[in-house]
Amino acid sequence: MGPVWLFGVTVVLVSAVAQWEFTGMFERAGVRTFRWLGLVGGTAVTASFALPISERVAFTAVLLAVLLSALWRPRGARVAWEPAAVTLFGICYVNWLLGYGFWLRDLPGGSDWVLLLVWVTWLGETAAYVVGSTLGRAKLAPVISPRKTVEGAAAQLVVSLLAAVVAQVWFFTEIGLGRAAVAGLLLGVVGQLGDLVESALKRSVGTKDTGALIPGHGGILDRLDSLLFNTPALFYYTRFIAV
Repeated sequence: MGPVWLFGVTVVLVSAVAQWEFTGMFERAGVRTFRWLGLVGGTAVTASFALPISERVAFTAVLLAVLLSALWRPRGARVAWEPAAVTLFGICYVNWLLGYGFWLRDLPGGSDWVLLLVWVTWLGETAAYVVGSTLGRAKLAPVISPRKTVEGAAAQLVVSLLAAVVAQVWFFTEIGLGRAAVAGLLLGVVGQLGDLVESALKRSVGTKDTGALIPGHGGILDRLDSLLFNTPALFYYTRFIAV
């Protein structure tokens, strides 16, 4: 996986960009946020997962800062609860969930777990897109994500399982075939929930993509929808079940 510091810098930078895209998505829809506070505070929350300072202390400090920002207003103006709520939700949704990547990396065999996470998630999403766009007929959740199909979802589940088995044979023999297979199924299911949640968020503000950083693919946050849910799911599976 490379040096630990490089992994840490990558996760923190990705979380910063994703948080900026999250608040920007709402700002473009006319919903005010505390955008700069979300960027700085959210990035600090993600980084706290890898630092001696407790992530709970970091989140509490950011929570207080956001609430004080909501209360600090010109005389006669309303308390800015909506910007505070959107900003805090973004920090929980993006930065807190990404922080689990540090905890996953710190587990025994953590670098291999992280590699398995990215490998299975990426292949599963790719299978869902290819099968869904070519063979998909039955809509999975037409109100939330009209383009997602049952066929694509099934392909993602099957390929996630196969990808985890390949990972076990290829570079992660220590975990055993059974644990790898369960991990693949878990990521195949939870990743689709993450995809649907982000689709619902984008639909609520009337946007197709969270950003335009990746030409033809939207923003960084668009690429993280499954990983945001898969990272904590795999951590808890590894920490408490696959022992």
